Amino acid sequence: MLFKSKKSTVALALVALLLAGGGAMQAFADDDEGRERGERGEEHEGSKGSRLTATNATFQTECSACHMAYPPGMLPASSWREMMGTLDKHFDTDASLDEATVAEILPFLEQNAASERKADSGAKPVLRITETRWFKNEHDEISPATWKRESIKSASNCMACHTSADKGDFDEDNIRIPK
Repeated sequence: MLFKSKKSTVALALVALLLAGGGAMQAFADDDEGRERGERGEEHEGSKGSRLTATNATFQTECSACHMAYPPGMLPASSWREMMGTLDKHFDTDASLDEATVAEILPFLEQNAASERKADSGAKPVLRITETRWFKNEHDEISPATWKRESIKSASNCMACHTSADKGDFDEDNIRIPK
């Protein structure tokens, strides 16, 4: 008999169980992809499920005329309403649109927006995706120096690292951080 006592057998079984459990926990430790895709049902400012690929031709045309058309699921509806209501001062640029265009784009943004987080009453909506808790959590390992690289320029330049961001794909497997 390999083990002389019942205690040895139980101890070995317990060690094996602990090792197996630790390996399983390690495998699930980096859950960023699940959170990005909403597979675990969390509510956050980040993109979830089909919201990454939701499209509207007018939204796509108008927004991508100056920058990447950011997926609506990256901000809550209150943020999109504020942004669409202040396009004459859109990050120091006049990006005004006629009423009919706003009337088409705004419902699309609201329907595909991220879940609203409970905020202080009277708190201003976050207008910069890079200022959301979700974005900061997802990018907390990126140093300020990395954002300033000539090849990246700023945290809002998703396409610099997320090579398929314009298609709504922010999967960690497709990230390439340029030098």
